[in-house]
Amino acid sequence: MPIIGKLIQRSTAISFKRISRKSPDYKQQLEALRQNIEVAKRTKFGLAHHFTSLLQRNDFVSRYQQQVPITEYDTYYTEWLEGAIIGAKDHIWPGRIKYYALSSGTTGAPSKRIPVTTEMIRSFQRVSLRQFSVLHELNLSDSFYGSKVLAVGGSTKLKKVGTHFEGDLSGILKKHTSLIAAPFAKPNKKITHLKDWKAKLPLMVEQAPKWNIGIMAGIPSWCVLLLEEIVRHYQLKNIHEIWPNFKVYVHGGVYMDPFVERLKKVCGEPVILLDTYLASEGYFGYQISPKRKGMKLLLNNSIFFEFIPFNATYFTESGELKNKHLAYTISEVKPNVDYAMVISTNAGLWRYMLGDLVRFVDTSTQEIIISGRIKQYLSICGEHLTLDNINQAMVQVSNAHGLSFSEYTIFADESSYQHCWFIGCDDVEASSTIISEIDEKLQVVNDDYAYVRKHNMPAPSLKILPTKVFYDYLESINKLGAQNKIPRVMNKNQAAQWTQFLSANGYL
Repeated sequence: MPIIGKLIQRSTAISFKRISRKSPDYKQQLEALRQNIEVAKRTKFGLAHHFTSLLQRNDFVSRYQQQVPITEYDTYYTEWLEGAIIGAKDHIWPGRIKYYALSSGTTGAPSKRIPVTTEMIRSFQRVSLRQFSVLHELNLSDSFYGSKVLAVGGSTKLKKVGTHFEGDLSGILKKHTSLIAAPFAKPNKKITHLKDWKAKLPLMVEQAPKWNIGIMAGIPSWCVLLLEEIVRHYQLKNIHEIWPNFKVYVHGGVYMDPFVERLKKVCGEPVILLDTYLASEGYFGYQISPKRKGMKLLLNNSIFFEFIPFNATYFTESGELKNKHLAYTISEVKPNVDYAMVISTNAGLWRYMLGDLVRFVDTSTQEIIISGRIKQYLSICGEHLTLDNINQAMVQVSNAHGLSFSEYTIFADESSYQHCWFIGCDDVEASSTIISEIDEKLQVVNDDYAYVRKHNMPAPSLKILPTKVFYDYLESINKLGAQNKIPRVMNKNQAAQWTQFLSANGYL
């Protein structure tokens, strides 16, 4: 094993022991918020919201919640972020913010510009090193520690705009990656700089036999597709014929469950799956063991978390927040409740509502799963169908038939109150009759759905499509590859664009 690999192996063991002794609690959250307020107290935002007086109060958290409203991107952009983007100094964070990560999400909006400060970059670096401690518990072979990390992400090339640089978060972080860590990462700069997935994919396939990959990281849609293309191109039985040390896949961005069967088909041996919660807005958590269901929330990473129960008390039927100030802290959350997550960060995001829904599977260890999106759920007549409900039903039915349903999307036809399903499947055994089984599973996991199906909602429709159609659609809207993904639940505008594409290409 190369000497550098030995150093990594030893450092993961030391880091594991150090982290396992810690028990992060509410005090760390208080300190995170206090430090961020202290740093930003003389900014325009800090002065407008009386940050200096907040620091003098024992009840500064509740006062902070009263003085600073919860906002989503569009509102925060108009009121505060736009000023920072055009170069205002000491606006939402001290100095001028030099980097902005472009994040389009899945709601169909134009690219969001998320501030990335030097302090935030350091936070990302600390967590990335800390995450390596997970490897110690896995009892991996010595040869694994001599392998490389393959990161399948967006373009690392940044664009200068006015006083700042912008691009994918991966590009911003890559720019600040130390020279020591760089040799462990694949692919090379020539490939990572490319924006065009169709240009990037064949180059990665070409280089694949030259790489010794132990860890792959990225969104399942593109990582699994890359593995399939490598196996197909070189006519391999499985990916382990060229990457025998491929042991760990660190995933995130979408539910992994629908992709598991496709991954198994291209692997010659089991690969350890580790979930991670990394977004343009921050590094929020990661799975500390494959034996654990949830991801450990990072309470000591300069991010203050708040949680709003996703129910009729706090949100309207269309997912709009009713009260801009009420939210729970980490000390008040309960297990098995869906919460909208709100963050205050060391990049100048203050009480910013992400749009994700999380659920605590263990409040004693602060472990969460992502259970859906605020604006990605179906409720045209009170069915309140969440992404988690949909995912459960899909996985149960696909497993029962030995089918792979890795890509799918749904929208509601408001004129007929019908849910319209589109599933990508390349197995010839797939039949449109499976929608009745999915329907039955949904009625089991969601009582509201069962009630409306019984009384006033027609059975859902289903169109089975080749998986390739979903990628072709993303290409048609210039979102092929990288961090982009098909929205699992489409809004009205997205549905119109999707059905127009299908009709134009003879699928409807």
